Amino acid sequence: MSTLNNGNSGNNGNSGLSNLINAARAQGHGALPVDKWHPDHCGDMDMVIRKDGSWWHEGTRITRAPLVKLFSRVLRKDADGETYLVTPVEKIRIRVECAHFLAVRVDIEGSGKNQRLFFTTNMDEVVEVSPTHPIMVQTDAITLEPTPLLRVRGRLDALIMRSVFYELVEHAQEVDNQLGIYAGSVFFPLGPKGIHDV
Repeated sequence: MSTLNNGNSGNNGNSGLSNLINAARAQGHGALPVDKWHPDHCGDMDMVIRKDGSWWHEGTRITRAPLVKLFSRVLRKDADGETYLVTPVEKIRIRVECAHFLAVRVDIEGSGKNQRLFFTTNMDEVVEVSPTHPIMVQTDAITLEPTPLLRVRGRLDALIMRSVFYELVEHAQEVDNQLGIYAGSVFFPLGPKGIHDV
């Protein structure tokens, strides 16, 4: 049985992971000041966050939701473009296929320019769209497939799920030949006019 599923360290190969888990748990609950922690880089870990939001370690999916949420609280993306699991004493690089989280729901309050948008992530974080937490859409130049992202915290992003994105498109407006949506009087482009017609 994988140590990621039962929470116990069964061999030396997982001792580093166990140390990381213990260090993360020691930080308690709530928001963590990961941007203020500057430990030495302790190397890489064979851990990946896949595009579908699942977490994998050494080829095994981490199935325990509390453990995934624990790791998500010590995530940080640095200016070098790399993502790390960071505690006050460790900094371990991991791989991210697309985004760190998934935006699985959007709630729209009000209407027009002053409406407010609240996204819920797969880690149960609620993020209100704002200039600090913008919606950003990358469009593939060949396929025109959109990759819509939401800035969650720091440099960490959530991939907006397709069904949620097209809910945004249904509420979008056209401004200067751009399709987009207002949140708190700020216009966030979703792509050129007509690009997301379905």
